[in-house]
Order: sequence, then structure tokens, then C-alpha cells
Amino acid sequence: MAKQSIRILTSSRDRVGECPVWSVTEQALYWVDIEGCRIHRFDWASETQQTWYTSERVGCVALTDRREPRTLVAAMETGIFLLKLGESLDVDATLLAGVKHPTPNMRFNDGRCDAQGRFWVSSLCMDMSLAAPVGAVYCFDEAGLSEPQITGLVTPNGMGFSPDGGAYYLSDSHPTVQKIWVWDRDAQTGVLSQQRLFVDMLVLPGRPDGAAVDVDGCYWICANDAGLVHQFSAQGKLLKSVSVPVSKPAMCAFGGPNLDVLFVTTILPAGVLPEQTGLNGAVFAIDVGARGQPEPVFSCFSSFSLC
Repeated sequence: MAKQSIRILTSSRDRVGECPVWSVTEQALYWVDIEGCRIHRFDWASETQQTWYTSERVGCVALTDRREPRTLVAAMETGIFLLKLGESLDVDATLLAGVKHPTPNMRFNDGRCDAQGRFWVSSLCMDMSLAAPVGAVYCFDEAGLSEPQITGLVTPNGMGFSPDGGAYYLSDSHPTVQKIWVWDRDAQTGVLSQQRLFVDMLVLPGRPDGAAVDVDGCYWICANDAGLVHQFSAQGKLLKSVSVPVSKPAMCAFGGPNLDVLFVTTILPAGVLPEQTGLNGAVFAIDVGARGQPEPVFSCFSSFSLC
């Protein structure tokens, strides 16, 4: 069990902290609190945090190539939105693509951009007790929101791309599944093929949640309920497990000026009283001895009139 230097990034606490994204241009970290309907931004130089409230739950966000600062694409409950986060903490939201979920009570969950500027997003049923395999993965680009590329998911998470774009990773963190898969991928077209099991997390501590890939192609994934972040080789071999001081790490991302800080968002466990929150729901910055890749930005705006 590896123990690294851990810094508590902010004093705020999230109900469901997810989707940390480091902006190289802004030298700032964005992340979301899904159940709190909030987007946060932490400025590295000034060590200050801003928070914006949204009208819907935000499953994930991605950076964009827009010149305006603090402009994101976001996968929410009813579709993909362009969000402009104002200085006065107001949010200007423009719907880019609606979604027709197969059942009620669904939203988008994990997602990220590929190196070609496409936004890959996943969906789930918000009532986890149903274990409903109605979740899917979609790709959003100039043509709009695609038909489902992957179906039959309960709680999709762990999305990531290898450094050369030739491998696509995805997990299902629901207790009934707990698997991580990898697909071969045509980096230019985005076409997926040859799905295979990457890691069976049923035999390891924790459920597979959000993930990141480092410059060497190692896959890092939060082990929810186990207070760990696992590092796997590109061949699926467990290399090490890093301990975090809470039970429910949710998603990780590399960032910092040298891309050598692993940011980890966390979840407030159900039933925990406000006075018992402690470090649950905090964001951690951890030195794990690895470097990440610059986060790709969404650039597929050409068919939208807002450009």
C-alpha cells in the first residue's frame, strides 16, 4: 500500500464530487458536485475557489477551444450544454444537443474529450437500487449527439484514452458489475472494436469509479468504498494502490503546473451528518510519482450557430 504526500485542496465539501479537469491554459482545476448542482474552479496561483450553481445535475464537463475564459461543455440531465461561467457567479447555459433517454429518471454521468476534440459521455439511471442496465455511451461532435455507441451499462465510469488514442477504457462501478473493459479504437474516426475485459474489480478492494491515464499509458482508477486509487499497467497488471483518507474517492485527474499532481474528488457517504463530514467530499492533491497528459478540449463547434 503506497502512501504519498496528500494535500487537502479546498475547505468546501461536495455531496458527489466528480470530473476533475485541469486547464493548462488557465492553470486551474474544474470539478463538479453532481448532487449539489455545482461547478467549482480552483485557481492554482491564488489558491482561490469559485463556485457556480446550475439548474440541473452536471455529470461531467470538458474544456473548450473558445477564447472566452471559464467556458465549458457539460453533460447534464437533459442534454449537452455550453456553459459560460460568469465573474458574478452566474451561468449562461446554451443547449447544444438534447437527449432521449430510454427511461425516466436518467442523467449523464462520466465523460471526457478525446484528442480529436470529441466529447464522449455516458448515461445512467439515477436510482441505483434498480441496477437497471439502461446506461449508454454517446459521442458528441460536429454532427451532434450520436446514437449509443455502447449499451447495457448500469453505472458507467472510468472513461479514458491511451496516450496514442488507440485504446478506450470504461468501467461499470455498480456493485453487481465492477468491471473495467478496454476497446481497440481508431483514433481518427473514433470507431470502437474488440471489447475485452481489462480488470475484474470483484477480486480487488473497491468499486471502479472515475479514472485517468498517465503519459506512460498507466491507468489510474478510484476504488470507491476502499479509500484507494489503483494504478494498472497498460496490460491490466496492478502496479500499486495509493491510500486516500476517506472511503469514497470518486474520480482522479492529473494536473498542476508540471502535470504531476493527481487530483482526487470524493463523495460524502450516505447517512453522514453535517457535523461528521470530516474530509469526506474534499478534493485531494497527491504526489504519486507520475505525470499526466494535457486534457484535450472540445473543438467540434463548426455546425453550431453560436460560433
